Amino acid sequence: MNVRIFFAGDVMGAPGRRALQRGLADLRAERVLDAVVVNGENAAGGAGITRKILDEFFACGIDAVTAGNHVWDQKETISFIVEEARLLRPYNAPPGTPGRGALRIEKNGWRLGVLNLMGRLFMHPLYDCPFRAADVALGDELAGCDVILVDLHAEATSEKYALAWHLDGRVSMAVGSHTHVPTADERVFPGGMAYQSDAGMCGCYDSIIGVDREIAKRRFIDAMPARAPVVDGVASLCGLLAEIDTETGKAVQVERIRRDYPAD
Repeated sequence: MNVRIFFAGDVMGAPGRRALQRGLADLRAERVLDAVVVNGENAAGGAGITRKILDEFFACGIDAVTAGNHVWDQKETISFIVEEARLLRPYNAPPGTPGRGALRIEKNGWRLGVLNLMGRLFMHPLYDCPFRAADVALGDELAGCDVILVDLHAEATSEKYALAWHLDGRVSMAVGSHTHVPTADERVFPGGMAYQSDAGMCGCYDSIIGVDREIAKRRFIDAMPARAPVVDGVASLCGLLAEIDTETGKAVQVERIRRDYPAD
């Protein structure tokens, strides 16, 4: 049986949430989506995620929400991440970190595994090795899953590619997040893994990775801290759509998605 899995890149604030909801409705009207996973760590004004937003995601048919270095930006997240299995934080977080980094979902006759990993290069130096963490997760929590999707939340493309080659043949789909810029390198690896270095951002691209471009630009010039608000306007749904054979766990085809939606 072939299934279609859609992974949406970092959802940036209210404009990103709007594009995500409209885009998913359009995709579902055109094709069957058997599972949807979204990186939601920037969904609340560009910083973290709230319970209310998480419930909105689940209400529109999202199966799991991954995160990264901004997962704790909203203090309330700590209060519900332990009970909410469908919200993941990086699996390779230090021992004792609240929440979980891997999830098994029982679908209609098949099992989906979702793994959230965070890179260390230019990221958080105290996180465990994502390569070794992936080995543990695949041999433990995700053993026996028919389809496995991995969110590679990392800055460096080289680290994402290294992780991809480490995972090829063992997972169905590995997609990068974090940089907010979609890459044009979607492909199926020799071992049958669907891949894209970064799925991009669900948000406004007339910006600097989703925030006010003048404020963000000035920070590079004067090196002074400043809070740059999320930009509203035409927002894009960005992500990767893969068709997976549940019998083999291998990708049959892959398609990069970007659709633009005007503001209300």
